[in-house]
Amino acid sequence: MDALRHGWPLAFDGGPVLLPVETAIATGARSQRMLISAARAATLKLANQREAAVPHAPVLIAGGEDFTLRDALPIADPALDLGNPLKGPFKAVGLDWAEAAAAALELARIAGILPAFLVDPVDAGEAVPVAASDLGAYADAGALRIVTRARLPVSASEDAEIVAFRSSADLREHVALIIGKQTGDRQPLVRLHSECLTGDILGSLKCDCGPQLDAALHAMAHEARGSGGWGVLLYMRQEGRGIGLVNKLRAYRLQDQGFDTVEANQRLGLPDEARDFPVAARMLELLGARTIRLLTNNPAKVTALSAAGITVSERVPHQLPENPHNARYLATKRDRSGHLLL
Repeated sequence: MDALRHGWPLAFDGGPVLLPVETAIATGARSQRMLISAARAATLKLANQREAAVPHAPVLIAGGEDFTLRDALPIADPALDLGNPLKGPFKAVGLDWAEAAAAALELARIAGILPAFLVDPVDAGEAVPVAASDLGAYADAGALRIVTRARLPVSASEDAEIVAFRSSADLREHVALIIGKQTGDRQPLVRLHSECLTGDILGSLKCDCGPQLDAALHAMAHEARGSGGWGVLLYMRQEGRGIGLVNKLRAYRLQDQGFDTVEANQRLGLPDEARDFPVAARMLELLGARTIRLLTNNPAKVTALSAAGITVSERVPHQLPENPHNARYLATKRDRSGHLLL
């Protein structure tokens, strides 16, 4: 992650050297080939040539001349398409190191950068060794631990406790807010809330994240006051459904060009859903909440938590009024992502 964010090349064991296009510091680097996602390849009119049918799958492309970083960035970033309309011609070429390629795209997503690399570039600098199998460490939810907890009165409830989680396999630190008195004979009302700087902090009207967060806390407080129940808010550090803050803002720019949220993520070469639900399940297990009532409109969350060993006894709807700025966003959730919204 450190290498990708600093723009250093990665040398994959048994595979190529890959230089991240977005962050590369070796300004003189150049290469005959680029690694991009299948979704981005489709945007570049290579869809009929590529073998992969999955939008996040890797595709190797070549052009008539070497790629420089100046050439490569508009190819990698669809938000620059309007200012750089003419690209190519390119062709998709054979890829015989698929495991390393797929790992590179996923590592780029985790690092929050564009999933695009120069392949075996010259003048790229010293490479950092990595193996595709190293990716497994980032999926190890079992490494998560509770590191501290403290009383935290909040506006929705003065009777609240915050619990912090940390993993040796991941730099992100997640928290849970417990509202009411935790008891084993009552199933908690649980909300999985992915971090949203724009909505939670800045009050963005483009999404419903801020109002959902506030309403969830008040619903849990009502449970605690009215029936002696309790609630758990999991605040997950996975901005933009797992693609990171900067890429989420790139997606916003594409939405301003007319694309919906799913289309925008795919044009970036990123998944429209990349949240880490096993980590959420691990947090609930550490809190002793293995059977829950889940506050969500998204059946996929129920399925994902169930697959990770959490029993969801009830899905509690959590729909809030739309506004003119997020109406299309909510419609896309309903029509393309399967959210149960009226």
